[in-house]
Amino acid sequence: MTRVLSALLLIPLVLGVVWFLPPAGTLALALVAAVLAEVEYARLAGALGIALPRILTLAAVIGGCIAVGQGSIPAEVVVLGAVVLIGLSTTLGGAPGPGVLPRAAAAMFAPAYIGFPLGAIAAIRVMGGREAVLLLMATIVISDSAQYYTGRAFGRTPLAPSISPKKTREGAIGGVVFGTAAMVIGARSVFPSAAPALVVAAGLAVVLLGIAGDLFESLLKRSAGVKDSSALIPGHGGILDRIDSWLFAGPAYYFFVRYLQA
Repeated sequence: MTRVLSALLLIPLVLGVVWFLPPAGTLALALVAAVLAEVEYARLAGALGIALPRILTLAAVIGGCIAVGQGSIPAEVVVLGAVVLIGLSTTLGGAPGPGVLPRAAAAMFAPAYIGFPLGAIAAIRVMGGREAVLLLMATIVISDSAQYYTGRAFGRTPLAPSISPKKTREGAIGGVVFGTAAMVIGARSVFPSAAPALVVAAGLAVVLLGIAGDLFESLLKRSAGVKDSSALIPGHGGILDRIDSWLFAGPAYYFFVRYLQA
């Protein structure tokens, strides 16, 4: 029941922001998600014995989200700035040892993993409109649901047993089929001029990368020895647990909307 109530509160909130507010509302929502996800990412890193430079890492994540989502900050400024400042912080604040490179690498990875993808989703609201964002949401939700129910009904072969023992290849196939079908059907009204082959390719990319994003976050959690990224959302875990598919699927869809659908 807790899981259902949380979903009943979150889904209308996200849909309402995307549908009724201007693009700045979607960017603001992406920034909130980015900040919360960075906090959880830092906790996972801490559980792995990696102490991130918190202020610089958070600033890089926020800057990356704004750079892609709004375009007011060039993305290369965020990347180069993060490399220099995080490298400088590591040099000044750390002693020689085996943890130096993982600390710097984990901090620099944060904007690429969290900030840029969430910014890409906000940019989709600008380039493709609210319908384009909702099509991405529908594709991922339908794919996730199909993976669950197909896996329960027909699942026999583990997909990645060492990472996520409950996921099956049969469930993944169901997610690919139904998720791609959702993209193809929805794109007929959202992107009527897009070539059918490109729509199918975009649907496959979104679904397959969504599955990969889910597995990647599961790998982080299993490596850190935790079940959820946090307990922020009752019955659902943390923000990273809810957006893990989006972080890999969003950039692929962004490229489709920006370069391929016209």
